[in-house]
Amino acid sequence: MKDVHFLRVSSRQQKRSDVSARSSQTMLRSIVLNRSVQQGLAAFARQNGLAPAATQVRSVETAAQVKDGGKLAETETKKVPRPYSPFQDTSNWAEYAVARLDDLLNWGRKGSLWPMTFGLACCAVEMMHIAAPRYDMDRFGVVFRASPRQVDVMIVAGTVTNKMAPALRKVYDQMMEPRWVISMGSCANGGGYYHYSYSVVRGCDRLIPVDIYVPGCPPTAEALLYGILQLQKKVKRMKSLQVWYRK
Repeated sequence: MKDVHFLRVSSRQQKRSDVSARSSQTMLRSIVLNRSVQQGLAAFARQNGLAPAATQVRSVETAAQVKDGGKLAETETKKVPRPYSPFQDTSNWAEYAVARLDDLLNWGRKGSLWPMTFGLACCAVEMMHIAAPRYDMDRFGVVFRASPRQVDVMIVAGTVTNKMAPALRKVYDQMMEPRWVISMGSCANGGGYYHYSYSVVRGCDRLIPVDIYVPGCPPTAEALLYGILQLQKKVKRMKSLQVWYRK
């Protein structure tokens, strides 16, 4: 009886292995016949009824097909476009005009952020990296300048020592208004590895106001590029003329 039971179990395992082998072959065939691995896996899931509900439903642009009088009528759901301007709460024509002028002003500012070349330590290598062809920050209108009178952004990239603190503040004071600061890396954010050193400032925000903090030691070029994009979002929400009008 034990031998018969063992034979039954072995035959079941053999059948399961054959089924899994056939399914793997079908999956491989689906992947090979389609353009990409993702499309092949989706085709395999549809053939075997394994596709989840999210993959069986069409995308938002084209909704499910509806039967109407024996004919298939494909209904399309229209996406509501998000307005460009964040200022939609205007109550009269004057506020509307001032809000549109703010939009125009912010559009010009966020598309022409010129940062100061202020590299202090190893984070400056990553700051140079985003200016190289791989990330090409010029496409966002971000151009490095060497003079504080021509810039509106300071990227503090590296460790700020007590000896460098007066120079940092002096360069910041020479920048034109409006001006913004990006603190890049752990050392600029809070001292980093040298937090308890006698000669290191525990964060450049003790000297100048900081708008964007980029974490990391050192942060990657993608992280700094993301920080610049966040700064552009912040610039887009500025209410310079609206504050003047409401005063």
